[in-house]
Amino acid sequence: MSILEFGAAESSYLPPNITPARHVGISLSPSLMSLNPSLTETYVVDLNDVEDEIGINSDDVRQLGENSFDVIISTNTVEFLTSPREVFRSAFRLLKPGGMMFVSFLNKDAYKDQFGTAQTNLWEQFNDDQHIWVTGSFFRFSADEGWAGLKAFDISPEGAKSQDDGPLSFMSNGNKVMNMYVVQATKDMVEDVIDENDVEKSFTKKLWTVPRLEARDKMLVVPRLARNYDVLKEDPEKRDAMVNHMEHLPKVYECLIKMDQFAFPFNLQAQLAVDLISDTDFTATDEQIKALKMGLGLRKPNPEFWEPVGTLTAAIPPEEKVSLLSFIVPRFSTVPTASLEAFVTGLKPTISALRTKCPKMKDAEIQIVASELLACEILTGRSTRLEFASWLQEMSEEEVREILVARQSYRKEAMGEMRKMQEERMKEEEEEKETMRKYEEQLEAARKERTMVFNEKTGKMEEVEQK
Repeated sequence: MSILEFGAAESSYLPPNITPARHVGISLSPSLMSLNPSLTETYVVDLNDVEDEIGINSDDVRQLGENSFDVIISTNTVEFLTSPREVFRSAFRLLKPGGMMFVSFLNKDAYKDQFGTAQTNLWEQFNDDQHIWVTGSFFRFSADEGWAGLKAFDISPEGAKSQDDGPLSFMSNGNKVMNMYVVQATKDMVEDVIDENDVEKSFTKKLWTVPRLEARDKMLVVPRLARNYDVLKEDPEKRDAMVNHMEHLPKVYECLIKMDQFAFPFNLQAQLAVDLISDTDFTATDEQIKALKMGLGLRKPNPEFWEPVGTLTAAIPPEEKVSLLSFIVPRFSTVPTASLEAFVTGLKPTISALRTKCPKMKDAEIQIVASELLACEILTGRSTRLEFASWLQEMSEEEVREILVARQSYRKEAMGEMRKMQEERMKEEEEEKETMRKYEEQLEAARKERTMVFNEKTGKMEEVEQK
């Protein structure tokens, strides 16, 4: 068995029948870890030094790899973590699928005299029941449903006030009540390949630890990933590229989280993100991210491209600009500069030609079709400027309207998905409320009908004789 211990000190309080082949200790105290006979390796690491939304910022932790440990334990440490989500994310990566993490802690007043000032404000303000819930939330918000079997136990021995020696003598502190709690969970299996029978479930698992995306974003991204995966079923190479490009979602969402959610709502942000990573040319290069920021108005548009594009497509509503952006942005750093120049210089004459051809069409509709035609023909290199001009001249008004109808079909589909998502979210919220109510009832019943306690003299969990 291999064990990783966060906040390791002079003792790990393991049952005597457990002797791990590998026991790695991580803490800021090399002197205390040197006294621990169980530890086979030790690393001095500050668990509060983290990389935002990624994990513990330590080369020692990174070199431990992924899926490396059967068990992770942490005793009386969680209350001092200033960035618990990042620590739990590192734990998730380090733990083997099926492995378990145990987080134990004493009641908040147990060591208040010695370490009270070091506890986080969050911990100081909450009571012990709330500590259980908040520790459970650290699991949940670090890897979503990647943590399975989330449970909590009160393992306080009946003689918690006693100062007698025993395996839990560390819990003695004068006449203070020393209660101990454990929150545990198991790492679920992360699928390497997409399950064709449940594509959405596979994508959900792949997003468990992707940073920058909130639960809301993941809920919106997953069905769109599944839809694009289905659309690309005839092209395995593009399918694989889309799955591999999921690693670029954090960079995209670093831009999207700065957007006004009312001008550019979450469902459209999700659609843009998925469409970008579904493009084989999108690799989130600096040039592409810069283009994305200019296209979204998060950065001053350059006068050569984005400024005229923004002016000439100003009437296009946000939901229609998604497709335009998702097609243009990946072309940066992948197509000749001449193609981008041909696109932007061709917009004005194309809009003028379409307005003459279709006088009853609205400005937004004209701009949608013009940008769509130029993107598909000029940016892809399918047509030269001369060939495009000749083809546009021969196009009938009916053909133009057919292109518009096909182009706008996405909007209706996106709105339908949004309604479905909202309904599912409301259902999940109700289910979560019901689950919480049942858990509270079970917790209260467990306190009244406790059948097991920890015997500090024998070091074992023992049955309590029922009265």
